[in-house]
Amino acid sequence: MAKVSLKVTGMTCDHYRGRVEDATKAVPGVYGVYVDLAEGFAEIDFEDGKTTPEALVAVVKSAGYEAEITS
Repeated sequence: MAKVSLKVTGMTCDHYRGRVEDATKAVPGVYGVYVDLAEGFAEIDFEDGKTTPEALVAVVKSAGYEAEITS
């Protein structure tokens, strides 16, 4: 089990928050996602060996938002 926090920019409404949630939940190995629209971050719980923090950043970027690992 692992957890990563991402700073996400470009989300301006609840619909965009949902897009980030849906994109990250679709990644194999992800079992928990919390996205805070007001603060602009996502916390993602995932299984080591099935995905990586860098892959999750790439998924958020492919959904149309900027992301960087914060922890």
